[in-house]
Amino acid sequence: MTTESSLPSAAPGDLGWNLAMVLRGYQRQLETAVDGLPGGVRCYQVLSTVIHRDLPSQQAIGAHLAIDRTVLTYLLDGMVDAKLVERIPDPTDRRARKIRATTEGLSVLARYERRVAAVEASILSGMHADDAHRLAGLLGALATSVHRADPTASPCEAVESLGRADVIASQHH
Repeated sequence: MTTESSLPSAAPGDLGWNLAMVLRGYQRQLETAVDGLPGGVRCYQVLSTVIHRDLPSQQAIGAHLAIDRTVLTYLLDGMVDAKLVERIPDPTDRRARKIRATTEGLSVLARYERRVAAVEASILSGMHADDAHRLAGLLGALATSVHRADPTASPCEAVESLGRADVIASQHH
């Protein structure tokens, strides 16, 4: 565990500012990269989760991504309409639905993953490759730790609060 004395010399609050700047830059580029998906970034996250995590139900997807079930239902409706996913009844629980990617969904995700990879490469382009790789691993570990401490925390809320902060800041300048 990190102690106060083991942090790099920086003013308290610098970590938050640094994380916010990286997240803002990433989010702006990511929104452009996923343009065209029904539901934008959230659609990308859901489709990626469906394909890479193979979670047992719609409810499990919502819990994993911290997306409200009503919001997730509407998002999935749009994804079904776009033929990216399909809902399959769970044979053991008629109330539950398994979400499965369609062939089109697999193809679309592959195309958008290339775009997202380009965004990530762009964000990390100012770093040496070894440092970028190490940072990605460290951020993954930190995110897992934060998520364990508060499993209901929504990354979407964090991004939305940054957007509100931008609006407030622009009103004061």
